Amino acid sequence: MRTLLAIIKRNIKLFFKDKGMFFTSLITPAILLVLYVTFLGDIYRDSFTANLPEGLALSEKLLDGLVGGQLISSILAVSCVTVAFCSNFLMVNDKALGTANDFRVSPVKPSLLALGYYIATLACTLIICFAAAALCLCYVAFVGFYMSLSDVLFLFLDIILLVLFGTALSSVINFFLSSQGQISAVGTIVSSGYGFICGAYMPISSFGEGLQKVISFLPGTYGTSLVRNHAMQGALAEMEAEGLPAEALGALKDAMDCNLYFFGNAVEIPVMYAILGGATALLLAVYVLLNKFKKVK
Repeated sequence: MRTLLAIIKRNIKLFFKDKGMFFTSLITPAILLVLYVTFLGDIYRDSFTANLPEGLALSEKLLDGLVGGQLISSILAVSCVTVAFCSNFLMVNDKALGTANDFRVSPVKPSLLALGYYIATLACTLIICFAAAALCLCYVAFVGFYMSLSDVLFLFLDIILLVLFGTALSSVINFFLSSQGQISAVGTIVSSGYGFICGAYMPISSFGEGLQKVISFLPGTYGTSLVRNHAMQGALAEMEAEGLPAEALGALKDAMDCNLYFFGNAVEIPVMYAILGGATALLLAVYVLLNKFKKVK
């Protein structure tokens, strides 16, 4: 246990010592928030107002709160995975610099090294993502805050689960990387592509039917929906209280991916948690087996 704690402490120190990795991971959510507010805020607002029944007028604060909830849910859903990849690049750096070879000839077990990388990545990513969540909540409080205490707590739970998933996914992928060039390539692909395939940048409902079915197999899709549900629940409940018909509310939830469907069947929130948790457990099992196979080899 003492050896494991030393490895975790060493990895966390190195991550925060590397100003490039740390500030890139920390600033990215803030940059995304500015870009989303600047370029997507009006688009989201127009999309909401277009789906409202004629004659129903909602307050500007409520619309701002609804738009803010969708904006922060998109940012947090993406950041929990992309930041995990940035935090986990230390594992690849150790391979590229030869540090991993030094560890192999030491008495430290490979399983402890693998666990140390995973826990350190998890800790660093949680710190950054909760800092991003605090920033996002401050923004929502400024434009229109309708989240209850339970919504905020469930949002934090969603962040923890998504970070667990992102850390497990990055651990499996980074296991096969061994150079700085590969790090850059994977980081670029994940940063630019993950937001689209998880439904954060564009609602899944706006894609074609075939692509929607393909995306419905991806666990990150359900993680995004969980974050979106809890970030927007308060504003949606207020809209219902102000007279929005149930049919229009359901259509709005469908358009924003609060409601997800798997081949026409509605996926309930507990099932989303089960899918995300099961995918995380599966990735962790793969990561353990990869390290065990490497040890035998």
